Amino acid sequence: MAHTPGNTSLPLLITLGDALGIGPEIILKAVDRLPAPANLAVVGHVAVLQRAARLLREREDVPQQVLARIEHPCDLATLPPGCLAVLEPSERPEGWADLAHLPWGQVDARAGRAAAACIRAAVQWTVAGEAAGLVTAPIHKEALAAAGEPYPGHTEMLAAESGRHGQPAEVRMMLANPELKTVLVTVHCALREAIDQITCARVLQTLRIAHTSALHWQAAPRIAVAGLNPHAGEGGLFGREEIDEIAPAIAAARLEGIDASGPYPPDTIFMRARRGEFDLVVAMTHDHGLIPVKYLGVEDGVNVTLGLPFVRTSPDHGTAFDLAGKGLADPSSLLAAIRMAEALSAGRSPAPPRQTRSHPASGSA
Repeated sequence: MAHTPGNTSLPLLITLGDALGIGPEIILKAVDRLPAPANLAVVGHVAVLQRAARLLREREDVPQQVLARIEHPCDLATLPPGCLAVLEPSERPEGWADLAHLPWGQVDARAGRAAAACIRAAVQWTVAGEAAGLVTAPIHKEALAAAGEPYPGHTEMLAAESGRHGQPAEVRMMLANPELKTVLVTVHCALREAIDQITCARVLQTLRIAHTSALHWQAAPRIAVAGLNPHAGEGGLFGREEIDEIAPAIAAARLEGIDASGPYPPDTIFMRARRGEFDLVVAMTHDHGLIPVKYLGVEDGVNVTLGLPFVRTSPDHGTAFDLAGKGLADPSSLLAAIRMAEALSAGRSPAPPRQTRSHPASGSA
């Protein structure tokens, strides 16, 4: 089931991410750069955000918002201008009270549990029709694992939580910037496992999800499919995945009216798409698809989960533990994610505006 643009008067929800990373800081910085009044609320921890605000005040980089705890997304309308609404999950996990006192930049199961609790609460409100969509600040995969969560990242967790609330979804990751949009067939797994996952059925389903999602912002999207092997297999000389799995999926997609073509050599197709020949590129593996987008600038990139029954975007970087607690993190990618979520909720093109380069955050989507 794919997202359908809905009521744009509903707020966007921003999840806290890992409390010990740069998430709290970039949330405050990004919201401060938005025009008032911003129709959004943070699903997070008031004391954690207060600690980040103190950090920024010490650096004379002072956000203008006053933090205000609310109980429900609809309470956002009752706040005076200049307030940033914070929704704390009703089910607070073990260690929640400790979060604002833990050292920055460290893997901690308590932060992983808190991040998961915020995601679950945000999904519950969004699936219930109380929010227009989600923007997720970065989580740390090791902290999530230390918390006992079975998910390797946001993409898988959001799909599972959507299903738990009666709206099962098969999802794919798209990374987008003003010049390039890439959708992935495989995501967070070892490369050896990814190759085994490249089947005709999975490639075809990826093409369906990419096509259906893109129809929300443009007519007749043109999809290029990147091969897996060098030179897209060179007619079977360098591997048969293109012949046995990828090409049959493209042919089946075309019979369904999807404008898909390929498989093209992965080392050149992104350049062709960047020049405007295609609207989307479907790539077989995580690094094949994300390296070209990130090379164009992490600060411009946005991660979008396609196939969910609601909008979800995030910055295309990680928790940047090396920058946490220093006040140096660049909020540009999160700001682009907020703007893209607003556009997708309204059914507009998801082309984030190019940002000014500053201190890029490190990490991975």
